[in-house]
Amino acid sequence: MQFKKVLITIFRVAIGWHFLYEGISKLLVKNWSAAGFLSNSSGPFSAFFQWLGNSEGLMNIVDPVNIFGLILIGLGLFVGLAIRISSVSGILLLMLYYFAYPPFGGSIMGPVEGNLFIVNKNLIEALALLTLLFLNEKGYGLYSFNLFSLKKKAVQENDKEELNDNSRREALKNLATIPALGIFGWGAFRENQKYGVDTLSGATIQIGGADISELKGELPKGKIGGHELSRLVLGGNLIGGWAHARDLIYASSLFKAYNTERKIFETLILAEKAGINSINIGFPTNDTMQKYKRVTGSKIKVISQVGHDKEGRDHFQFINKAIDFGVDIIQIQGNTADILVRDGQIDAIEKMMEKIRSQGFTAGLGAHAVETHFVCKEAGLIPDYYMKTMHHDNYWSAHPMENRTSFEVMGGRKKDHNLYHDNMFCTFPDKTAEFVNNAEVPVMGFKVLAAGALKPEDGFNWAFQNGADFICVGMFDFQIVNDVNITIDVLNNLNGRNRKWYG
Repeated sequence: MQFKKVLITIFRVAIGWHFLYEGISKLLVKNWSAAGFLSNSSGPFSAFFQWLGNSEGLMNIVDPVNIFGLILIGLGLFVGLAIRISSVSGILLLMLYYFAYPPFGGSIMGPVEGNLFIVNKNLIEALALLTLLFLNEKGYGLYSFNLFSLKKKAVQENDKEELNDNSRREALKNLATIPALGIFGWGAFRENQKYGVDTLSGATIQIGGADISELKGELPKGKIGGHELSRLVLGGNLIGGWAHARDLIYASSLFKAYNTERKIFETLILAEKAGINSINIGFPTNDTMQKYKRVTGSKIKVISQVGHDKEGRDHFQFINKAIDFGVDIIQIQGNTADILVRDGQIDAIEKMMEKIRSQGFTAGLGAHAVETHFVCKEAGLIPDYYMKTMHHDNYWSAHPMENRTSFEVMGGRKKDHNLYHDNMFCTFPDKTAEFVNNAEVPVMGFKVLAAGALKPEDGFNWAFQNGADFICVGMFDFQIVNDVNITIDVLNNLNGRNRKWYG
C-alpha cells in the first residue's frame, strides 16, 4: 500500500508541476495573451473560441483566469490540497484546450507534437486527472492533515506514545511535497535567471513580431481584372520552401522545417487579419491553399503561377489543374516565360494566355528578365497584368553591371563572385523602371527586397516609386504586421512616382 501511495503521489505531483509551470511561464511573459491561440482556433468549435479571442474585453477576463487557474490547479495537485476540486478544474481547462484545436473535424492546427487523430496530449492528461479524481487513494499531501486530526481524536484514549510516533512519521511524509516544490521552483528560477522565460513552454513562444493590435490602419487595395487585391500581396516562396539564399545551402530546408502546415495556416490567418487578402503561389502550393480555404472558409484570393510542359506536348495541363484547385487568378510563371522567350517559343506564351482567358480567368505574365516583357509587348501579347522583379542594385552582393547578362537568372549559379550566384533578380533596374512606367496595365513587383538583401522600407519604396501597383513579398508570420505597417507608411509618404496608379 505504501508503494502504491508513493506512485500516486509522484503521478499527481508531475501533473501538478506541468500546470504550475505553464501558469508561471505565462505570468512572467510581458503582455502575454491567449488571444492569438483562440483567434486562430479551427475545427467545429472555432466560432466560439474566435469570438473570445477577438474581444478585448473578454480577453481581459480570460487571460487572468487562464493564468491563475493553471497556477492554483498546479499548486493544489502538487502539494495535495483540494485535490478533487483541482482535478475537476484541470479536466475542464484541458478540454477547453482540446476543443480549441480538436484533432478531428478538419482541425489540423493542434500542437505539432503528440497531436494524433482523436487523441492528443491534452486528452491524455485530462484522462489522467479523471483517473486521479475517482481513485480513493490520493497519495501524500496536505489534504490528510484534517483527516488525521479526526483520527487522532478518535483514538486518543489508546496508546498515545505509539500514536505520536506514527503522527510524526505520517506528517513528514505528507509534508514531503513542500520541499519538493521548493526544489522544483528553485531549479526553474535558476533556469529563468540564466536563460530567461522558458520558450519551450507552449504558452510562451514569442518570436518578436508586432502584434495585430499594432496595425497602423487599413491596407490600401487596387484591382486586377475583377479582383480587388491588397497592395501588399503575400508571396509563396517562403511557404513553399524556396529560398534565394546565395550560398547558404541549408536555407530552403530551414524554411520548410519552420513552415509546417500548422505554421502556414497560422501565417495565412494572421495575414488576412492584417488586411492582406491575396497570395501569389508557386504551383506546388495549390494543394495546401485548397486545404486551407476548405478548412477555414477563407476568402483569400489565390494567384497561381503555372508552367508549361517542357516536352511541348501539353502547355495547358497546369492551367487545367489550377482551375480544378479553385484558384482566382492564373499567371504564367516568370521562369517559364523567360525560358520560352529566350528559346524563341513566344507562341507558347500566346496559347497559354488565350487558354487562361478563354476559361474566364484573369491572365498574368511574370518575368525576371525585362527583355521577356519587352519582347511580348512588341509581339502584341499584353496580359491583364505584369509581374516583374523590381529592386535596385545598391547592395553588397549585387554583381557588377558590366558582368550582367540577359536571362542570367535562368543560367545557373557561377562560382565567380563577380557573376550571378542567386544574388540578383532584377538585373537591369533602370530598364525595368522604364518598362513599368510605360506599361498600361497593372504591374505587380516581386523580389522587391532582392530576396532579403534590402530592408523593407527601402525595397517597398523603390518598387512603388518606380511604378509598381502591387508588391508581392514573402513573409514569415512574425514579419507580417511590420510589413503591413511599412506598406501603409510608404504609400502615405510616397514621393517621386510618375506613373499613374493602375488597378
